[in-house]
Amino acid sequence: MKIYGDAQSGNCYKIQLLAHHLDIEHTWVPINILEGDTQTSEFKAMNPAGKIPLLELDDGRHLSESNAILHYLANGSRLLPEDPWLKSVILSWQFFEQYSHEPNIAVARFINVYLGMPDDRKADYQDKQAGGNKALAVMDTHLNNHSFFAGDEMSIADISLYAYTHVADEGGFDLSKYPAVSQWLARISQHPKHLSMQKS
Repeated sequence: MKIYGDAQSGNCYKIQLLAHHLDIEHTWVPINILEGDTQTSEFKAMNPAGKIPLLELDDGRHLSESNAILHYLANGSRLLPEDPWLKSVILSWQFFEQYSHEPNIAVARFINVYLGMPDDRKADYQDKQAGGNKALAVMDTHLNNHSFFAGDEMSIADISLYAYTHVADEGGFDLSKYPAVSQWLARISQHPKHLSMQKS
């Protein structure tokens, strides 16, 4: 299989991290969104939305959206429990990640790291701070009483939230304000199958 992505993107890093945890053989195809790689006719033939990550199976099928890819690849593994309740809890946190967490923390990081904080995006960057801190506070409250986000072991819910949380400081967020989140980040990074995000 092939995975199209940008190694510095949290959404793409999720897939790399999962693949490393589960020893999934794949070919990584680097994509540069700033150079328009996702907007070519060839790429849009695979994913009309023009977004990464994108999974290409051996039979030619394509699957987009990071959390959907996580569910597909983790099916039957220790990172996606069979229990219907735990599966639903995982989905709940992944919806939270995409609706409350990523739109604030990832976008603030994108403006700062990818775009270099242009003047016309500074207001947008500042606007993302309140929402990002609210999401981190929700996570911190949960992690005060739980080691992970779904059940007693690491799951794809943790992978989804780890990807952008562990680099939230690059978006201007002070993780020292969230001690339970910081401890959780350490638990994830100390896992023997952990893979660090590629840096520029």
